[in-house]
Amino acid sequence: MRIISGTHRGRKITPPRNLPVRPTTDRAKEALFNILGNRFYFEEIKVLDLFAGTGNISFEFASRGSRDIISVDQHAGCVKFIQEKSAEWGLPIRAVRMDVFKYLQTATGKFDLILADPPYNFSEAELKEIHDLIYDRELLEPDGTLIIEHSKKTDLSSLNHLAEVRKYGNSWFSFFTEEK
Repeated sequence: MRIISGTHRGRKITPPRNLPVRPTTDRAKEALFNILGNRFYFEEIKVLDLFAGTGNISFEFASRGSRDIISVDQHAGCVKFIQEKSAEWGLPIRAVRMDVFKYLQTATGKFDLILADPPYNFSEAELKEIHDLIYDRELLEPDGTLIIEHSKKTDLSSLNHLAEVRKYGNSWFSFFTEEK
């Protein structure tokens, strides 16, 4: 894994081997950030990275200039790794150790972009719960976007606000906006 662009471009992300993660591939991450770069000014957005794992996505946002990033994961090792690398590299990432569902139930404020990358074995009901918590609690800015990364075996087309689905190998990104 590496940071693809920005101030930390090319920097390798080498997490401990014992973390229970499935990082987004560089290919899928690069495609995702090409899309996001055409929709957002990274310097101006507030980002929530759910199921942050290694911090791969959060590090990419920070490298590209995002200054308000919250990374949530329930695994202590993941949160520790994100905190250590953020401090070492001078990145504005706040790592929170908490169950994502509990976090969403208590979160305050609004985000321009929420990215959820749960384990691929999450059921459609669990993914729907994440979606519903975000929309019911109005955690997105009016022009904000929710992106759920999931496997190709998962169909989220029944969820409200689905704007598009992008496919990169086994990684699928479902984009949700208020526009739909």
